[in-house]
Amino acid sequence: MAVTGVTMEVGNDAVAVISISNPPLNVLNSAIVAGLKEKFNEATRRKDVKAIVLMGNGGRFSGGFDISAFQKVHQSGDISHAPNESFDLVVNTIEDCKKPVVAAVEGLALGGGLELAMGCHARIAAPKAQLGLPELTLGVIPGLGGTQRLPRLVGISKAVEMLLSSKPIMSEEGKLLGLIDDIASTEELLRASRIWALAIADRCKPWVRSLHKTDKMGSLSESQGVLRAAREQAKRTAPNMPQHLACLDVVEEGIIHGGYNGLLKEAAVSKELLLSNTSKALAHLFFAQRATAKVPKVTDVGLKPRNVKNVAIIGGGIMGSGIATALILSNISVFLKEINSEYLLKGMKTIEENIQGLVTRGKATQDKARKALSILKGVSDYSEFKEVDVVIEAVIEDVPLKQKIFSEHEKVCSSCCILATNTSTIDLNVVGEKTNSQDRIIGAHFFSPAHIMPLLEIVRTEKTSPQVILDLLTVGKIIKKVPIVVHNCTGFAVNRTFFPYMQGPHLLVNLGVDLFRIDMVIRNFGFPLGPMQLQDLGGYKLSLASAKEFSNAFPDRTFMSPLTELLLKNGRNGKSNRKGVYIYEKGSRPKPDPSVLPIIEESRQLTNIMPGGKPISVTDNEILEMILFPVVNEACRVLDEGVVARASDLDVASVLGMSFPSYRGGIMFWADTVGSNYIYSSLKKWSEAYGSFFKPSRFLEERAMKGMPLSTEAATSSLKSNSKI
Repeated sequence: MAVTGVTMEVGNDAVAVISISNPPLNVLNSAIVAGLKEKFNEATRRKDVKAIVLMGNGGRFSGGFDISAFQKVHQSGDISHAPNESFDLVVNTIEDCKKPVVAAVEGLALGGGLELAMGCHARIAAPKAQLGLPELTLGVIPGLGGTQRLPRLVGISKAVEMLLSSKPIMSEEGKLLGLIDDIASTEELLRASRIWALAIADRCKPWVRSLHKTDKMGSLSESQGVLRAAREQAKRTAPNMPQHLACLDVVEEGIIHGGYNGLLKEAAVSKELLLSNTSKALAHLFFAQRATAKVPKVTDVGLKPRNVKNVAIIGGGIMGSGIATALILSNISVFLKEINSEYLLKGMKTIEENIQGLVTRGKATQDKARKALSILKGVSDYSEFKEVDVVIEAVIEDVPLKQKIFSEHEKVCSSCCILATNTSTIDLNVVGEKTNSQDRIIGAHFFSPAHIMPLLEIVRTEKTSPQVILDLLTVGKIIKKVPIVVHNCTGFAVNRTFFPYMQGPHLLVNLGVDLFRIDMVIRNFGFPLGPMQLQDLGGYKLSLASAKEFSNAFPDRTFMSPLTELLLKNGRNGKSNRKGVYIYEKGSRPKPDPSVLPIIEESRQLTNIMPGGKPISVTDNEILEMILFPVVNEACRVLDEGVVARASDLDVASVLGMSFPSYRGGIMFWADTVGSNYIYSSLKKWSEAYGSFFKPSRFLEERAMKGMPLSTEAATSSLKSNSKI
């Protein structure tokens, strides 16, 4: 087992090699920092040391600071738990060291890891090493000098791009930019770094303190022009993310007043941002996403995942072709089956277009695209299915059709083949009730477009075997999805929690609220689309089918709006036929369609629920709450019934599956910032005025009465599993 700590070895060449060891990513913490200072001080004092090489053990330089320190700050409010080593470690110990220091970068240097490397006097990297500063994704900015050294090494424009995007670059690009001084093979990396360090000591190579570099900075007017454009972009693309503008302010401070003053401002702003609500929310999501990999009685019972090499997909529509795309891009062979050659060719073409689209956007290489398509095969029968490890049904939401397909799968597939369905709402017990293989039946609910959306909802029944769950979890990770395991019920976790989000707008519209105002309010909150535009996107046939499923399952709290059927009756199925509540013209953004207003008026007359026949008067904030509080209410039921393992699973699912704004931490995290008592009293008031759609759940009521956060695990549940109250 690898030892955690910092070690130093001095070779016959008089080079001290200081190594960070904190597997698996060599993250920095107080003990590692103390060890670095100790070893650097020793190397500086020793007369047999001429130069220093800094490296990470285990094939990785460093993944940056251990962000569990963030949690301590957020929980305690005490900023002293945060790393504060910009001056003492990076400037005083490394950059101002009296002996030259070279970073030998292998695997990755991210966040504080890259900042350490930039504090060194040169950087030699192995091929394909990842270099980046992802701090903005956690609501903070780099705190070890990254905002000052990166612009001086790669230039203002590229530095701003790397900082705001948080995306890493490879060492090859780093070499072209000046971030890396040279590339050496993994085998030669340490030797090359030692030679470079000695060359600096002998004045054969430049001794560069990056904080003092100016050759890449350009003129003041040029730099301010880049920052001005970046600010405008940040305001458009991240209007509720304070860390983006703060980061640009800190960069500018260093440009105008020098690197040292930039470091002072960086340190102060880092502390402010770490205490912000945005940082608390994003750090919460980071750890919540990690927690989804831990599934009680599945990942903790000693099982090992089986190898999945071949997957069959039934249905080559938008969803089936998207799933196939995700699989073949991750080197999993796919057999795509359709009912006839016309549909099969269409599905195959869609997959090719998906992959070519990724190539065009720079998300995949042409070589990777060729390899992916070479392991895709279209079939019209089940003859190839004997060898598949998983079969995924992705046909329309038709119960008899799905049951027929599952019965056929059971006959033609091997006895260990996983039988999965991509249904988004239908109870899995109903889907598989005509088979004898209940232990192999599982839900693999992807979100459209399946090759892009990151969430995979894995749905287990009472009979699904832990091995099958583990295997699908592993497939999810291989294809770069975030898998969340949930228990079976109508709509599962995501669609079940968010069905009020789809129905609430219809209720408000029929109460007289302007439809387009609802969408605007939700967009301003941080969703990319409003709920009505989202239904336009999915199509009203799907919307109607889904509404009926929920109405049958939860008749006490659904609102069946006549508006959906009226839209379909008037030939409006949404974006698919360019006619919904918005106008869809090629080359322009969707625009509100005023011709839909008479249809809305007809719906209002049919429901006749406006108090006294007049539209209700509500503020924008009330609209937001009347849309989202019922979602929180349903999430409480989902939690109470044990559909998910923990509240944070719903936070991850809401962000990755429904595009809930990440900087608000997810649906339950946000709800706790609002307060259970306020949500309960608001819903109670609305239920008395407008009906049972708003009726508070018992779980919410209990938490409100006790003043408890909704996300806190209760010692005992008030309701039995699978309750529908």
